[in-house]
Amino acid sequence: MTFTAVAVPSVWLLLPLLLVMYGAGVLVIREAVVRVGGGWPSLVLLGVAYQIAEDGLGLQALTSPRMYGAADWGLRALGVNWTYWESQIGVHVVLSVLVPIALVDFLFPDRRARPYLGRAGFMGACALAIVGVFGLRYIISASQDPGYQTPWGWTAAFVAAIIVLALLALVVIPRRDLPERHRTGRTAPRPGVVGFVSMYLTMAFLTTLLPLGLASDLLFGDMMSLPLRLIMAALTAVPFGWLLLRWRAAANWNHRHRIWLIGGILVSHTAFMMPGSLTATLIGSLTIAAQVALLTILAKNVRQREPATTSTPA
Repeated sequence: MTFTAVAVPSVWLLLPLLLVMYGAGVLVIREAVVRVGGGWPSLVLLGVAYQIAEDGLGLQALTSPRMYGAADWGLRALGVNWTYWESQIGVHVVLSVLVPIALVDFLFPDRRARPYLGRAGFMGACALAIVGVFGLRYIISASQDPGYQTPWGWTAAFVAAIIVLALLALVVIPRRDLPERHRTGRTAPRPGVVGFVSMYLTMAFLTTLLPLGLASDLLFGDMMSLPLRLIMAALTAVPFGWLLLRWRAAANWNHRHRIWLIGGILVSHTAFMMPGSLTATLIGSLTIAAQVALLTILAKNVRQREPATTSTPA
């Protein structure tokens, strides 16, 4: 809803369709991980599987030479749009999966480790997620890139990757005795610094791989080759993840740090699209204002009930 995926204002008009195409899939991921006792590593792996299902099998954007013009501004080799693929792994894992789940956990901390749905509800969500993938294929892909069909070899590879990632996330990882997170003597920076770093690195990742505002040209033009952009984006995302793990183990890490972290990501994601048009700039400004206001209210709410939730897992 911070509109990088769909053009403004279409994102609001297509909301009912997007809830099926995207929301159901993320709900299934959350429910599956909670039911097997998994944590964020399982969420990340299923987030990658989710991205492959949405972009590889549904939109077919991972292999299409025409969809979104990705083949024109990104690296394309072996029939795959590699720049687009890397960008969407980051977008879907963080913005489609981890951030929404974290926000809902803030709102309903007593249900953090419990399923939201019964068996029938879970099966219904699975059915909606499958319908959503077919909807992407036969509504969005069919209209944006009519007649295109992902090669059968890549379709088989995508399905195999989804199965392997799901097994790792739901069977292998939950059965391992992963070390618990222990507080260390390190100190995390102020929440505002955490928010600025997350905002800056999110923008750096997006602008390295995607044209700013989804225009036609990449930022800084030919200053970086396309293969180098893949490497530089990875060198932005991986250290960011490592830095976050170190911060989370700090003695002073708390809910304000986490909310500022999420806020920096969301604001940066919205600001990335604002140069696209005057409409995007206006709606983006309103969206950022709403994000900041709602996260401020959330922070106050969490602080008021913090004594009752300090014993819950972070």
